[in-house]
Amino acid sequence: MKFSTIRRALVLAGAAGLFSASALAQKPITIIVPYAAGGSADLATRALAQFAAPGVGAPMVVDNRTGGGGVVGWGAAARSAPDGTTLLTVELSYAIAAGLIPTLPFDPQKAFTQVTTAVKVPHVLVVNPAVPAKNVQEFIALAKAQPGKLNYGSGGSGSVGHLAAELLKARSQTFALHVPYRGGAPVVTALIAGEVHFAFLTYTATSAFIKSGQLKALGVSSTTRLPALPNVPTIAEDALPGYEAPGWFALVGPAGLPASVVAPIEKALAETMATPAVAARLDALGQTVATGKLDPKKTIATELAVWKKLVAERKIVVDI
Repeated sequence: MKFSTIRRALVLAGAAGLFSASALAQKPITIIVPYAAGGSADLATRALAQFAAPGVGAPMVVDNRTGGGGVVGWGAAARSAPDGTTLLTVELSYAIAAGLIPTLPFDPQKAFTQVTTAVKVPHVLVVNPAVPAKNVQEFIALAKAQPGKLNYGSGGSGSVGHLAAELLKARSQTFALHVPYRGGAPVVTALIAGEVHFAFLTYTATSAFIKSGQLKALGVSSTTRLPALPNVPTIAEDALPGYEAPGWFALVGPAGLPASVVAPIEKALAETMATPAVAARLDALGQTVATGKLDPKKTIATELAVWKKLVAERKIVVDI
């Protein structure tokens, strides 16, 4: 994910006095990202941290705490003091993990104070061009006609791409073999090479290959079409009403984080994401601004219920 355009827009916004100084004299804020540096959540968090800091009134530093499929970072944040010096970036995989990992050392619905949902990141159902389907309806028909012959790649067991595909299989009553990889980039390579037939990946990861014809986009996992792919319908509208596997990332803090700390962070992020240039750039990346549009507590609670149910029904097990 490239944020050079966002950075330029936010520098101009800051120069125009977009941010107001916080009345709180705060220490530096560490934002734990439980994923490797360079991923979409990491880059997005770094950009937002840099340009939301003036409104928060404190430096914001990103700390990558990887391991255990996110558990290491989540646990570190959950154990931190509720004094405003530690926040955490969570993604849909956090909600998924609650159903996948029964031994989590904390209650995923009680361990954190919700701060804000920043960005929605829908996934795109992409296939190798050799797959003879022009849309999701035809793809489902193909899967039913050739049970067990299709396979799909994901960035790992328990990832968004894995569960989005399992949800598609459950709703369409089809079967396809799961082939997990270590991250999204190897999935793209495998998909182009024809090692796997389909995958759920972000538009950011696939846009260049969709444009070049190396990949074919059949549908998107959100409830509305992506501005970047206006001619690609949602899976819900094309074939499976009610289907949704929404990607997003949000900021949370440890349980008991006071409102006096949450308010300036939420305000700074809302002002940052409200600039037209930022929204336009996110649209181009296949993402949409979610600050002020999604209640993070309700979003996470809803996702926890949905994915826990799917994990139980599909008997999905992940070794952490």
